[in-house]
Amino acid sequence: MTALRRFFQRIASRGHHDWLFVTPSLLLVGLLGLPILALILRAINKSFFTDALSPSALSALRLSLITSIISVAIAVVFGTPLAYMLARWKFPSKNWLELLIDLPVVLPPSVAGLALLIAFGREGLLGSALSQINITLPFTTAAVVIAQTFVAAPLYVRSARIGFAEIDIRLEEAARVEGANQWQLFREVMFPLAGRALISGAILTWTRALGEFGATILFAGNLEGVTQTMPLAIYLGFERSIGVAIALSVMLVGVSVILLLLTRRLEKRN
Repeated sequence: MTALRRFFQRIASRGHHDWLFVTPSLLLVGLLGLPILALILRAINKSFFTDALSPSALSALRLSLITSIISVAIAVVFGTPLAYMLARWKFPSKNWLELLIDLPVVLPPSVAGLALLIAFGREGLLGSALSQINITLPFTTAAVVIAQTFVAAPLYVRSARIGFAEIDIRLEEAARVEGANQWQLFREVMFPLAGRALISGAILTWTRALGEFGATILFAGNLEGVTQTMPLAIYLGFERSIGVAIALSVMLVGVSVILLLLTRRLEKRN
């Protein structure tokens, strides 16, 4: 409160024109912060830990952690070489490929879920081929991982691509002069120098995967212990137990804050 008071005193001493910037800024900050504050205040009660440790809440938490970690691992393993190619190579239709990769970030969640269902559902584009080898994806835990990867992996690719692109081209040329092949160049020069960007991208991807809802509920359904992640349990909690929904919401907010703080710290070090 003392710091806030000093802030307003400083603004008042600088003149009334500064309020033209401060007033709209405070209105937006209030719009962003007030709902989070209200949620936390509502969660402060005797039943919070009872709701947070309920079987349904723990099941949703466990499933969210497992599937989101797998999704991040997939994004890192397959997204890192893709980001490297986009950042350092020149090839035809590169701009279109970048557009395709970024598209899931801006798609409405319902569109993403429907697209996944049409592609991998039983009657979808690849559904019959998957059925022939006894693979069914919708309403399974694998569908949760696919949905999370679809919406979250582009964030990792974007961050990694920026990290690789910022590396001085002279370092790459020097490594080639020393006789380094493509793999040695990537492993010993590019990967270490872009490390912070890769970690930051992985954290953002994990945060997005933990909060994924729309594509998951359309493609994977809402089956407790199988596909019911924390966001889906929160949605169901409005009908069954609002206490569990609030407890899970506060837990998600807490995890997101921690992950974002880690990202900010990495950015400042960079």
